[in-house]
Amino acid sequence: MKHRLIRYTLGDKVFLFFDCLILTLFLIVLAYPLLYIISASFTAGVSVMSLSLIPQRVSLAGYEAVFQYGPIWTGYLNSLIYMAGGTLISLTLTVCCAYPLSRQDFKGRGLIMALCMITMYFSGGTIPTFLQVRNLGLLGSRLAVVLPGALSVYNMIVMRTYFKSQVPHEIFESAQMDGCGNIRYLLRILLPLSTPILAVTGLFYAVGFWNSYFDAMMYLANVRTKYPLSLILREILVLNEMSIDQLEVSQLLQIEERRNVMKYAVIIVASFPVMVIYPFVQKYFVKGIMIGAVKG
Repeated sequence: MKHRLIRYTLGDKVFLFFDCLILTLFLIVLAYPLLYIISASFTAGVSVMSLSLIPQRVSLAGYEAVFQYGPIWTGYLNSLIYMAGGTLISLTLTVCCAYPLSRQDFKGRGLIMALCMITMYFSGGTIPTFLQVRNLGLLGSRLAVVLPGALSVYNMIVMRTYFKSQVPHEIFESAQMDGCGNIRYLLRILLPLSTPILAVTGLFYAVGFWNSYFDAMMYLANVRTKYPLSLILREILVLNEMSIDQLEVSQLLQIEERRNVMKYAVIIVASFPVMVIYPFVQKYFVKGIMIGAVKG
């Protein structure tokens, strides 16, 4: 079978030229900060303050200082716990809420959806939430970091829309005729057919828990051993609470240069898990979001 060659008109060529030019500029703008941070994390002091992407003096001293700082590893472990446990809890709650609301025979689903959407525009606020967490006896507990923001109404709506539009109702009717109940249908049929939206929603929750620090700062104020990595990173980048001995990279570097090298290395170390997870979810990302959000 012969392939037909595509012939571009002059207008098409001009459009493609400017399209590629604009996308290239966007790529440079977005990629430069990341490449600069990576380069600066391997730099020994002096060129950290420049805008060059090529280190003048390559050094691993920043990473050595990071790995020698004990609280970072404690924060790393805590963040992994919060990310894994929080994502599991959030996905479970989202599925349990989205599935019944996607069913046409569920009475009162319109009222429940309206109540859920109200929370997207109006919230109880920080102080009432803190008082509620305190009254539940969760202050200083890991659950205080995971439970208050466990359910995202936006993610629930996207997942509900996916269940309605992408899984035909006839499948449920056929399974029901064979004696399949709601729970078995959900676990054995619906969820395996909903891998794209589950992967995308799980990625959103995982990144959110990994980057979250405000809840931990409020609810774990006196329990430093349970601090997530983001809160430790905040102390290093903003509060500079590390002592000079812990920041010592080389006798040749000035104190401020040592801190800069340490900061860039910490950023790379903190971003590593998300960069590892994303390629495995990328193939589901566009499909899950577009199908779940566009079709109503």
